[in-house]
Amino acid sequence: MTSFAAYQNEIYLQGLGGAVPPFTTDPNALEQSARDRLGPGPFWYVAGGAGSGATVKANRAAFERVQIVPRMLTNATERHLGVSVLGTELPAPVMLAPVGVQSILHPDGELATARAAAELGVPMVLSTASSHTIEEVAEASGDGPRWFQLYWPNDPDVCASLLERARKAGYTALVVTLDTWTLAWRPHDLDQAYLPFLRGVGTAIPFSDPVFRAGLQKSPEEDLPMAILRWVQLFTGTDKSWDQLAFLREHWDGPIVLKGIQHADDARKAVEFGMDGVVVSNHGGRQVDGAVGSLDALPSIVEAVGEQVDVLFDSGIRTGADIVKALALGAKAVMVGRPFAYGLAHGGQVGVRHVLRSLLADFDLTLGLSGHRSPAELGPDALRFS
Repeated sequence: MTSFAAYQNEIYLQGLGGAVPPFTTDPNALEQSARDRLGPGPFWYVAGGAGSGATVKANRAAFERVQIVPRMLTNATERHLGVSVLGTELPAPVMLAPVGVQSILHPDGELATARAAAELGVPMVLSTASSHTIEEVAEASGDGPRWFQLYWPNDPDVCASLLERARKAGYTALVVTLDTWTLAWRPHDLDQAYLPFLRGVGTAIPFSDPVFRAGLQKSPEEDLPMAILRWVQLFTGTDKSWDQLAFLREHWDGPIVLKGIQHADDARKAVEFGMDGVVVSNHGGRQVDGAVGSLDALPSIVEAVGEQVDVLFDSGIRTGADIVKALALGAKAVMVGRPFAYGLAHGGQVGVRHVLRSLLADFDLTLGLSGHRSPAELGPDALRFS
């Protein structure tokens, strides 16, 4: 049994020799610390939201309206945090959300993240917008669990090729992002005129794909602007429909999860069309300004489909208490995005590992101190709503 809480003791004991953590363990200070290390383009690409930033704020406000009600004398000294999600055994109900273009934060990018995730046994969801190829990240993951996130290209042959590569590389579940078929109005990125893809960053997966390359007159290495133009045509500007999910099922034989679900009716449609799970997510507030906070959307979706498919949660997770709240409201596991990205900016693999160990320790301790021995014991009765 893994004791993630032991990281706390490790830090205190190392302090006896004068050592302190490589950077802050305070989630509220982590973002500013990352800002101090990054240029405005990379920082705001991660930190920024759509429009006025109202949805980013709504995600955090939703957590602040929910309070944990601790229980005493529950024999919570020893805890078991493990869960099984769609055939993947997790040491804790935490996954790394798909975050693209990680090389803007650290030269090793997704390779560093994959190595840190594998060290802890935490699944990494690899973004289609990776700075490294599917195969390179799979190698960096070693024996670690891994899922693949699909930005659904408009060319069916390219799509089938990406899925086949992911399957061969050992990715076991497919996460299909539905809410980013075109970019939202993002003022922080626009003010810097900063979009990494137009510089050929975050395009390693399509640019290395044989079917994508076959559609070019010259390779991306020979003619980058034309490769980028084809990327834009294939990956942006076209919404899909429910009946097109049959194509994905035809070309992927593992679990399929739809990410970006915010309405119970869409969750029911996901079940109707044979999907295996949903991720309650608003893309961290990066797509629709003024949208509902993701945690506010979670209960109705769990009520609608929670007994039929696995419901995962994303958008706004910062602390162990946040994880407890999302699980108590019915999520099977959560995905964490910005915090590990900030860790990557601080120190590559070491930075991601520190942030993950801190978050997992915080969750482990909060779970026990609130009177629970496992995620399965959490329910709405553990919370109070203000």
